Amino acid sequence: MIVPVVLSGGSGTRLWPVSRKSYPKQFCTLLGQETPFQETVQRTKLLGLQAAPIIVGNCDHRFVMAEQLRQVGIEDARIVLEPVARNSTAAMAAAAFWQAKSDDEAILWFMPADAAITDIPALREAVSQAREAAEKGYIATFGMTPTKAETGYGYIEQGKALDGTKNAFHITRFLEKPNEEEAKRLLAAGKYLWNSGMFMARAKVFLSELKALAPEIYNAVERSVENVQTDLGFLQLEAESFAQAPSISVDYAVAEKTQRAAVVPARFGWMDVGSWDAVWELTPKDSDGNATRGNVFLDRAKNCYVHSDSVVATVTGVDDLIIIVTKDAVMVSHRDRAQDIKHMVSRLREEGRAEAEKHVRMYRPWGFYESLIQGDRFQVKRIHVSPGEKLSLQKHFHRAEHWVVVAGTALVTRDDEVLTVKENESVYLPLGAVHRLENPGRIPITLIEVQSGPYLGEDDIVRLEDVYKR
Repeated sequence: MIVPVVLSGGSGTRLWPVSRKSYPKQFCTLLGQETPFQETVQRTKLLGLQAAPIIVGNCDHRFVMAEQLRQVGIEDARIVLEPVARNSTAAMAAAAFWQAKSDDEAILWFMPADAAITDIPALREAVSQAREAAEKGYIATFGMTPTKAETGYGYIEQGKALDGTKNAFHITRFLEKPNEEEAKRLLAAGKYLWNSGMFMARAKVFLSELKALAPEIYNAVERSVENVQTDLGFLQLEAESFAQAPSISVDYAVAEKTQRAAVVPARFGWMDVGSWDAVWELTPKDSDGNATRGNVFLDRAKNCYVHSDSVVATVTGVDDLIIIVTKDAVMVSHRDRAQDIKHMVSRLREEGRAEAEKHVRMYRPWGFYESLIQGDRFQVKRIHVSPGEKLSLQKHFHRAEHWVVVAGTALVTRDDEVLTVKENESVYLPLGAVHRLENPGRIPITLIEVQSGPYLGEDDIVRLEDVYKR
């Protein structure tokens, strides 16, 4: 049995400003109509895998993961929540320990949630070959046959063939992301493969190698899984133990050290959607090589990628640029420097800029809110509440609020009152009032919230009761 494990804890800083810590790239619609996260999970069904997937992701994104799974009809996934980010080794260990509780002979197929794959029949064949290696006790990775001198990927040097397997080889060594000159040399050599970050191994084999090669991670995650709590259907790892696991990628912790490493060379249209240049490559282009998404107009531009989910973006007379427009940020880069965007994000973070990590639109388990206007002592927000959901019962010490319903019908608690507020009606919530907003209907509620007071931060919320246990 192959159990798919989707690793969904990345932050995707090279796809800023669309991808940010508060809502990273795997949940964003970058290609087509579905997100990379949704495409990854559905891919396992296209291959005919019957086992329920294990999803390992950040606790802050639990309701986003659940909602995106619901949208594509995946109802049997087991969602394991990381209390803190500890890189791929700890995430993979958590899935392996959880699976080992019921069947440690199961073969786990670990895959990042943000890769694009276009050739499903070729993927099916590669999975079969990797499974054969895994059944023989190897930790098999998928090595992509290079198509260009790529500097954004790590590389694998292919060694001798594995006895008794088809198209599986020993790994001579792993290589870091190369510079351009080194990447050209690796491409010309013909024996190096791109490291896809996907692995396949029996649960007990992965855990055995982890125990021998990275015992601190093994012990910390084992304790965390032993004390896992079920919370609203999610599997919440015990935080204190999990936080003690060193933050190391599986390449460094296990793959480069184990004697059980194997690689399956493959071509199945794989690409890590890790940069805007990769998005450009995967997006249909016009006759001038331009790819666009959203509210965009071009004139005499060539080989550009332009994305706008906000105001109209007009681009004239330029070549080889990436231009990204969101409601609160504009990013312009040469396509050749797409990998360097993460450095700009680091600079923004060092300067304490909220735009580095947070979107204007912030998702919550009940829906989302977005800031429209912010001034001295006031702020205006749009709030969207999904059918059947409710905000926490709360109060504020520093602000009063005025709610105007523009769509739907809201049930509002205000101290001892329970009010029905319909479209084009409003309600005032004075400073200190205990209040809650509920959507008892079948259509979303949209309301405009006007806050006023000396402090308008999100931490001025005292939750008295919360169905989401925040």
